[in-house]
Amino acid sequence: MLESFVYTEDNVKIAINHYKNGYDDVVIICPGWFMTKDSKAFMTLAQDFCERYDVIVMDFRGHGKSSGFYTFTAKEVLDLFEVINYAKNKDFNYKNIYLCGFSLGGALVLNYSAKYNDVDKVIAVSAPSDFMKIENNMYLPDAWVPTLFKKFELARWMSIRAGSPFLKKERPIDLISDVKVPVLFVAGEKDPTVYPWHTELLYKNAKCPKKYVLFKNARHAEDLHMDFRNDFMQMCFDWLN
Repeated sequence: MLESFVYTEDNVKIAINHYKNGYDDVVIICPGWFMTKDSKAFMTLAQDFCERYDVIVMDFRGHGKSSGFYTFTAKEVLDLFEVINYAKNKDFNYKNIYLCGFSLGGALVLNYSAKYNDVDKVIAVSAPSDFMKIENNMYLPDAWVPTLFKKFELARWMSIRAGSPFLKKERPIDLISDVKVPVLFVAGEKDPTVYPWHTELLYKNAKCPKKYVLFKNARHAEDLHMDFRNDFMQMCFDWLN
């Protein structure tokens, strides 16, 4: 695994982990708020994708080893733009570039694709249709129990730097009809943070080739992979192949 850095047009340093396995295709994994490329959840996810693809996992601004402050999707498309440019390097010679985003990372892969439509396929897991309508019921056991007992990593928590959540944002629901690349929409039936109706609404309004998968008795974003690892990976492999 190679750790590299790219710089955005507003001079934010973005850290990436690049797993070079000799494949023709690469999956770019985009974590959500409060998750990083070096978290156990996303390192495990990367290892699973490495069975069939090269993999790039990124830290959005304000997370992990990236600089700046997180803006809750207001500016993070700039981060993804540079990571995709990195993947387009002729030295890598990738035939296909795939995006896999979780939670706000899912919103970002949709917003990016609507603007550029220059990747080959997209997987959006627990993506909100509108940041201002995210439920985020942190008091529910399904929200705080996994965070406390499965995903508590002090170093990661200490690395998070939040900016203003009130900056103007583009809503995925307003852009989804502009996405032309195939999108797999994935939701957890018991998601306490982004209810499944968000994913259903995005799927309904998408005009691209698409598929919707609802995981029964599942929670939020990377929890789907953590709790249903084999089924989740098979779903991703089937979609990308």
